[in-house]
Amino acid sequence: MFDLLRNILLAGLGVQEKIKESIDDLVKRGELSESQGAKIIKEWTEKANRSTADLRNDIYDLVNKTLEKMNIPAKEDLERLQRKVDELTTRVEMLEKAQKDGNQS
Repeated sequence: MFDLLRNILLAGLGVQEKIKESIDDLVKRGELSESQGAKIIKEWTEKANRSTADLRNDIYDLVNKTLEKMNIPAKEDLERLQRKVDELTTRVEMLEKAQKDGNQS
């Protein structure tokens, strides 16, 4: 899955470079002014960045849903459980100490 996503992103970068080259070519031929070319590239880059962010969010959601279906705990779940274990360990140690102190009296 990682290789597929990597290839998609690399293809997107290739497309972006081709568009830039095409616009540069139009500017050289005088069919676009430099400012028009720059504006088009800027707009397309902004759109591509939004699309990349959307893709990243979609992948994140897909991975989370897959992990949830597989019943694999999330990092937050493990951290919450670790805090609970730490709290319980502290309480047990306190009870053991209190019991030990009570037995010595």
